[in-house]
Amino acid sequence: MFRITSIYFALLLATLFIVAPKAQAQSTIFNIPSTDVVAPHSGYFEADFVSRFAAADKGGFQTYGSRLVFGPMRKLEVGFNTFYTKAGDVAVPVEIQPNFKFQFFSDEKHGLAASFGGLAYVPVNHRTGTDTFGLIYSTVSKKVKTDFGPRMTGGFYGLVGKAKDQGTRSGALVGFEQPLHPKVSFVGDWYSGKNRFGYAAAGFSFVVSKRSLLYVGYNVGNSGARNNFLSVFYGYNF
Repeated sequence: MFRITSIYFALLLATLFIVAPKAQAQSTIFNIPSTDVVAPHSGYFEADFVSRFAAADKGGFQTYGSRLVFGPMRKLEVGFNTFYTKAGDVAVPVEIQPNFKFQFFSDEKHGLAASFGGLAYVPVNHRTGTDTFGLIYSTVSKKVKTDFGPRMTGGFYGLVGKAKDQGTRSGALVGFEQPLHPKVSFVGDWYSGKNRFGYAAAGFSFVVSKRSLLYVGYNVGNSGARNNFLSVFYGYNF
């Protein structure tokens, strides 16, 4: 389990408030896709840590992941994610997640945007009894055009090719982002349904530099407290 001393935490917060103006938003809010896409010929890299701090036989686990997104052209991004989960002696497959997103509508004057996209979830080892499947989605967002105005996001998702006995196959997406300071925002989102995506997440994003962001939040499962976990994401725009 992580131990963060009060001195280290104070230094981290001090650093966050001294550094440069706001970085670009990441391609997700916490868990749900945002309507944002990376700029053409630019990229975004993210390192993820997710954990439920409990013994493995009580549902504890740690997940380590990376996300790499690139904008090959205007309004389009393509990405490749990799995740590894440690859960005691349980053999959990390493999973790769090729993905894309297309922003088919954007009206900056009125703070509106809309996107659709998809991800494939492909286990690369321990494949016996593990599905390869896809997720498709569409999201719409509205940004209130005032100082510290919030942005609301809504949409839907569906699972393609996933075994029927592994939970809800479609549902709603909801997200909310509220700037509190030029370098700090409250962020939260929710996948409806009872499946591996069915969580509500809430926390804060911090601007670490002109190009980087830190997200820290807590996730509450739709299907019970044993699914709750902490998530920490560090993203860098290049």
